[in-house]
Amino acid sequence: MLCTLQEALQIALEKNQGLAAFNVYGFEDADPVVKAAEERQAPVVLMTNKAAVDHMGVGILAALLLRIARDSSTHVCIHLDHGTNVSVIREAIEEGYTSVMFDGSQLPFDQNVAITKEVVRMAHARGISVEAEIGAVGFSDPRIEFVARYSTAHEAQLFQKHTDVDALAVAIGTVHRMEEQGVALRFDLLREISHTVPVPLVIHGASGVTDGDLVRLIESGARKINLGTVLRIAFGTALRSQLSQHPKEYDRIKLFPACMQAVYEKALQKITLLHAIPDPVASNP
Repeated sequence: MLCTLQEALQIALEKNQGLAAFNVYGFEDADPVVKAAEERQAPVVLMTNKAAVDHMGVGILAALLLRIARDSSTHVCIHLDHGTNVSVIREAIEEGYTSVMFDGSQLPFDQNVAITKEVVRMAHARGISVEAEIGAVGFSDPRIEFVARYSTAHEAQLFQKHTDVDALAVAIGTVHRMEEQGVALRFDLLREISHTVPVPLVIHGASGVTDGDLVRLIESGARKINLGTVLRIAFGTALRSQLSQHPKEYDRIKLFPACMQAVYEKALQKITLLHAIPDPVASNP
């Protein structure tokens, strides 16, 4: 069933669980992700990034993902990830996305606030959730020109107060597009921000986080965990194996089932992990 980001976050909050959010590029990864969420009866977020939007267009992605969400037995949010162009964000809102992100992390604070407020005004008028970012989560690819910097509790508090966003992405050491796990994280900073900001916190670039640290992120105050590279690796590795095993097969419909199964297994593993958060009440009788 289709839901907003705010609704999915509320379900996760009530159950003291992390909300898994996956970057998807079409049916072949969106469908197995939702099937994995259904297996755990967990809310899930299907996210589309700039690469997906450039490849397929907002309208086609919306039509596909909205149908998958509405047909699902669990709560599914359709989210525009890292929107930097307000016209694209407006299009996503008009096409039926239930959540959008404005990423002004490379802008001066005041400009980030001003544009985020405009996006919030547009989205909230239609009951759509808004995520934004303060600080800046960097990229593992040095060819991408991007200035990374840690968030601070003070600016996070000010930013949320001025913008009224529904979720706030913060930078505590994660890096986008990491293919190996083991990034060092500032859990102390995350805890400080979580005690200061009254809305759910989002961690981008979580593919580079170890499974143990994913659990610690939720315990330390994060709620939405963004994952993308782990699914691309699962899909791509399975596809290479299929091409190697079947060098004369050219029908992608016959090659994709193994790839979709690999995505399902990886998504299920991450969703299950984010559900394994110890209950603070039960653990402290």
